[in-house]
Amino acid sequence: MQQTSSPKKILLVDDEPDILEFMEYNLRKENHIIFKATNGKEAIAKALAEHPDLVILDIMMPEMDGIETCRHFREHPSLKDTVITFLTARNEDYSQVAGFEVGADDYITKPIKPRVLISRINALLRRVRASTTETPVSSPFQMVLGDLKIDRERYVVTKGSQKIDLPRKEFELLAFLASKPGKVFTRDEILDRVWGNEVVVGDRTIDVHVRKLREKLGEDTIKTVKGIGYKFDF
Repeated sequence: MQQTSSPKKILLVDDEPDILEFMEYNLRKENHIIFKATNGKEAIAKALAEHPDLVILDIMMPEMDGIETCRHFREHPSLKDTVITFLTARNEDYSQVAGFEVGADDYITKPIKPRVLISRINALLRRVRASTTETPVSSPFQMVLGDLKIDRERYVVTKGSQKIDLPRKEFELLAFLASKPGKVFTRDEILDRVWGNEVVVGDRTIDVHVRKLREKLGEDTIKTVKGIGYKFDF
């Protein structure tokens, strides 16, 4: 298995010791720095102290479940851009949608084989490196579209005088669609550009993020082109 170029900090959050041991063993073999927590409250404290590059988060946990934990992560300025993937046996649509609603980046269903786990985690970590070394989407750094301003360099969005706080995936989706106002982007183009073709997500992921953007920016900002995809209008 090809290793990532440098070790990353990974926080594992699960109330099942066997699952924690399985993930820790396989990820340490990849030379990553591992921290562990067994519930949501402990996970938040560990994350604030260690600032992990990636969090692998179970949903069903005592004290605070994964959905609520992810929501708290996104409310902390220092953690709102941390890559978060859920690892859970719950594969119903509603739990996946709930995860993306609160800002999760990916969703992995267990049980999972070690090689598949490492492949998915390495794909997520490549996105961590890309987000810190690449200019988001394209230049120029700022776009002004009516009363909407998108600052790609600082990851800041303002509408009129109001600053709008967006999780990283919502920001990247908005910046991508707004890079060519009026152009219809297919679902495949959006998944490839915003999520990357090495991470498996479904159409529902796009729909959830578009709905959240509409709630924050206005219903007419992103239009659905039935059977094709989405476009940005202003």
